[in-house]
Amino acid sequence: MTQRLTQEQLAQIVTEVEGLQVRREAELDQQQVREILQELNLPPELLDEALIQLNRRQALEVQQHRNRWITSGVVAFLVILSASTIFFIQRQNSVLSRVSAQQDRITLVSNTGGDLKTISRQTNPEIFYRVTLKDAPLGKKLALSCNWIDPSGQIVKQNSYQTREINTSVWDTQCRYTINPAATVGNWKVQMLLEGRQISDETFEVK
Repeated sequence: MTQRLTQEQLAQIVTEVEGLQVRREAELDQQQVREILQELNLPPELLDEALIQLNRRQALEVQQHRNRWITSGVVAFLVILSASTIFFIQRQNSVLSRVSAQQDRITLVSNTGGDLKTISRQTNPEIFYRVTLKDAPLGKKLALSCNWIDPSGQIVKQNSYQTREINTSVWDTQCRYTINPAATVGNWKVQMLLEGRQISDETFEVK
């Protein structure tokens, strides 16, 4: 079946054929090149070696061009990856910066709702620092820690833990420490930190 062409296709074919004809007329065969070299007092016998070198140079230019494109693509990918990482970190930090303590108190094991201010070391009690967080990020797990600080300012105990996945913006959490009979008497402090940022603290007296 004979293929039929539109006027637009015919015009494109004519343009393509004319371009091929011009390029063909501009090309020289090896005999013509040898004659030109002789006219320039250059040795024609070096033509084959010159063609090999030319082909190598052209192949090298093609490879270098391809390498530049690959390098540009890798750099662009790394820039996008870096920007995405920075955006994620900033967004994460923004979410965590909103978390704060709504309420905090010190209790014994039995949580009666009170807030202990004085603790007897002789009873070797285990005390709990209970904190209610607000604006906790839903679907996240928080890295929390507590510092238990004696009257001299020394941290005698550190708790580090990760919460369960948070499912409510108001979240109860706690850390604990056992006061032994040899503990220093005086005013103690406990701090709670969220990824290194202090969000609450409470003082109590050990007698």
